[in-house]
Amino acid sequence: MQQKREQWSSKIGFIMAAAGSAIGLGNLWKFPYIVGTNGGAVFLIIYIIFLILLGIPILLAEMAIGRSAGKNAVDSCKTINPKFGFVGGIGILGAFLVLSGYGVVGGWVIKYIFKSFSYDNFTSDFFNEYISKPFEPVIWTFIFMALNVLIVTGGVSKGIERVSTVLLPLLLIFLFGLMIYSVTLPGAVDGIKYFLVPDFSGINSFSDISKIAINAMGQVFFSLSLGMGTLITYGSYLPKKSDLVSNTIMVVTLDTAIAIISGFTIIPAVFSFGLEVTGGPGLIFQTLPAVFMNIKGGSFISAIFFTLVLFAAITSAISLLEVIVSWFSDKTGLSRTISSVIAGGAAFLIGIAASLSFGTLSGIKILGMNIFDFLNHAADKVVMPIGGFLMCILVGYIWGIKPASDEISNGGSLRFRLKPLFAAAMKFIAPVLIIIIFISSLF
Repeated sequence: MQQKREQWSSKIGFIMAAAGSAIGLGNLWKFPYIVGTNGGAVFLIIYIIFLILLGIPILLAEMAIGRSAGKNAVDSCKTINPKFGFVGGIGILGAFLVLSGYGVVGGWVIKYIFKSFSYDNFTSDFFNEYISKPFEPVIWTFIFMALNVLIVTGGVSKGIERVSTVLLPLLLIFLFGLMIYSVTLPGAVDGIKYFLVPDFSGINSFSDISKIAINAMGQVFFSLSLGMGTLITYGSYLPKKSDLVSNTIMVVTLDTAIAIISGFTIIPAVFSFGLEVTGGPGLIFQTLPAVFMNIKGGSFISAIFFTLVLFAAITSAISLLEVIVSWFSDKTGLSRTISSVIAGGAAFLIGIAASLSFGTLSGIKILGMNIFDFLNHAADKVVMPIGGFLMCILVGYIWGIKPASDEISNGGSLRFRLKPLFAAAMKFIAPVLIIIIFISSLF
């Protein structure tokens, strides 16, 4: 029982929502530590190459599929070919896996906002001690998921678009201010060099470069929410007259800008205080509080920073939840409110196990990983690349470049200058790159 499809109320509203979907924990939490653990500027160069060869074409393809069909991720793919609805299903699975882990990290962020006002109690062991607790992290995870459910129940224009239009500009303004502060710290220039000047001394084998490439591809998929049906779903709410190419360029530009600003905010500060840039996933939860503790007004700055991270997490998490809700609501005929509660509740239940995997359930290992790490690995190293590969096959060979280009160019009324790159990327470059890197990741 298909319900009437909503639409974005304005182009800027869609851009803010789509960019908010891309701009999330992948930018503020994950990007700085991935750069730090993968050679700094070397990773940045490979990441930008993959943005052009993988990110832009696949994002554009997903948006075109969604707008063409005007349906959820599964039904949009079925519209192209009834046998390929499973491609959208893989996207929904990816969104669910990411959302389940997202809720855990989102809960950590809320905790740190409140903790910032007593930041003198931050110790080097606080993060590990906190995440290993059995109850409190789960409570904050519930609060984070409840916030997202509340927003998504408001609908596309009155819920997702309205929140994104407010939060994303605030994120840009405050993060830019923090970046200016960070790059002017004593010794910050070493962090800037690490971020911008390539150092190939750490690359001694094909395995080294392969590892960086795997992480760069995973970051592109994670950061832009590719292979998760997000842009198919968001694209389905677009009017036919919208310019998909300019929308894609704006979303990718905003996403990359936030990632780079985040790198300039965090990495120079880490170098300035003589801390380890290779701090891994705990970089903003372990390293940055140590920075805030040693500067004047650190409590206030810490609260602002983690509030920004929360803004980014919410704008991204609501897009993941919307992918699931859109499909579930269309499939069952249930209201948006009920569908949101069920989808958010299911992600929260998996999130409980992910949260407890740092403590009570730490003994449970899947392929040598705890539950939280396995969810992340399964999503950005397996499900999303597979989803992206199948998206290339669906658009490049099943739908065809010409019909896809006609949709992108609004029937030829808009000039599609990127058509040669789009065609080459969808039929050859992206599938081959994904296969090579995916196989490399297995070994």
